[in-house]
Amino acid sequence: MNSGRNGMRLRPRGQAQNGQTRAGFSAYRRFSTRSSLLALSLLALAGCSSIRNPPPKDPDALAEYKQANDPYEPLNRKVYNLTMTFDKWALRPVAKAYVWAVPRPVRNSLGNMITTMNEPSVFFNDVGAGKPRRAGDAFVRWCINMSVGLGGLIDVAKMAGYPHHDNDGGMTLANWGIPSGPYLFLPMGPSSIRDGIGYGIDQGLSPWNYVPRGYGLISFNWAYNMMAVVHGRSEHLDELDALQRDALDPYATIRSAYQQQRKAQIEAIKNDHRATVPLWYHVKNKQQG
Repeated sequence: MNSGRNGMRLRPRGQAQNGQTRAGFSAYRRFSTRSSLLALSLLALAGCSSIRNPPPKDPDALAEYKQANDPYEPLNRKVYNLTMTFDKWALRPVAKAYVWAVPRPVRNSLGNMITTMNEPSVFFNDVGAGKPRRAGDAFVRWCINMSVGLGGLIDVAKMAGYPHHDNDGGMTLANWGIPSGPYLFLPMGPSSIRDGIGYGIDQGLSPWNYVPRGYGLISFNWAYNMMAVVHGRSEHLDELDALQRDALDPYATIRSAYQQQRKAQIEAIKNDHRATVPLWYHVKNKQQG
């Protein structure tokens, strides 16, 4: 995902453009380290008929049902409503206060730091996806930004030609042909069975979950995760307000946007066939030869 920093426009009748609606909910995925357990809990409930829509018999309705890939829509809508209630009364006001109190340049620096802190997880997923060039780019970004970039506050790596790219456990599993499974709306936002499991993998890959006690590192880890949630929400105040106001069915709009965005991200990884060694290395060797 492109960090969701570009503005989102809503199409008529609740259709999202370029799948960017999901970006506003990506921050939720950083907040709960128990997301994989939540996904498994939902799976345990999946046998209940009250939370599952049976496949319709009408051919047109069945095609639409399969395209939505949302057999647990009754349960998902309940979780969505609870999540949006929490957002309305808690997260959104905090995000608005954050925007009011913190100047834009400082917020940009904090956003750069949050992205840099997630770079090790991107690196390990690139390795797991069998994309060494992407992994190398992520590693270079981490080294540059953590040193010259003052701990990630300045995205020097992007200036040097290494822009951020996204990868996570769900996309890595998809790269190896693991199907997504049914769509799920979890408390941290839109997901799927595969992406819920992938998020659990990401937590295992993040070095910040293994910080030793002492020196305030545990407190830093909690502060970092909470800051990521608030900052991510603050980046999409207007977009989500517009979605809630203008979309005929915000839930369906978010679902469609999420699925389109994930598909595009996965295709980008699969189609990345760049040479393992950067181009400048080949040019240097030719000049020396």
